[in-house]
Amino acid sequence: MATRIVLLAPPDRLAPLRRIAAPFWSQAGTARALNRQNWWALSFRLPGQPTQEIGELASRGRSEGVDVVELREPLATWLPGLLVSDVDSTITRTEAIDLLGEAAGRADEVAEVTARAMAGELDFAESLRARVACLEGLPAEAVDEAARATVVTDGARELVQAAHRAGCRFTMVSGGFTRMVEPLARRLGADAFVANDLEIVDGRCTGRVLGEIVDRSAKARYLRRWAEKYDVDTRLTVAIGDGANDLDMMAAAGMSIAFCAKPVVVEAADAAISLPRMDAIPALWARP
Repeated sequence: MATRIVLLAPPDRLAPLRRIAAPFWSQAGTARALNRQNWWALSFRLPGQPTQEIGELASRGRSEGVDVVELREPLATWLPGLLVSDVDSTITRTEAIDLLGEAAGRADEVAEVTARAMAGELDFAESLRARVACLEGLPAEAVDEAARATVVTDGARELVQAAHRAGCRFTMVSGGFTRMVEPLARRLGADAFVANDLEIVDGRCTGRVLGEIVDRSAKARYLRRWAEKYDVDTRLTVAIGDGANDLDMMAAAGMSIAFCAKPVVVEAADAAISLPRMDAIPALWARP
């Protein structure tokens, strides 16, 4: 079965890119180089399995600023039909709850709950409810201001456009908040999104969340739901995320990408990209 190997690097890491790519030239049936202003890519299509151990090569590549990605069938041959991406610290460089905590003047309390969650003392749903409780009384206008303060990851819009050009749907699944994610989804041109709903009464946050919380199991359910809605084989789905809350949807996808991710996600994912530009991701399906 065919395999594709894609190497990504910023322009200042061309020497290690060429060095790490060297063994693949003799193995490849076809190869392609992509040169963009902020990144380079080398893509190789191999008729069989690579002779190198890709996990070890990827680990070495990361230490030299080069991402090494292996695509197996069917995504070695077929284009993806659905991309599902996390939002906070993936599509954006900011965390919604941190922006809101600052707006409410309770950033330290929000950070304390976050630390407890990372230490395993609280699950995601418990930690979200505890952090949202800190927002009681926050004006709805402050939520909108926080949405405008969101920093979008470089290349996010270009990723969505590239997905659409390839005939692929792009959706967003967030443990953040609808009032902040919806305008971002519209701006990027996403096909669908889901996030948590803050309860707002008389123009102020009540400190509660309405309905189902978008936790790690919910993210996996939405990936499968969208795959069914858009008639996409789950083997042709790609999940992109950075944190533990993304692990279930990454396990449910045909391929998982840890994007500028935490170590536990890098270890679990099929591929890891440390290059902090989302417009480099379409290089994975650029055909040699």
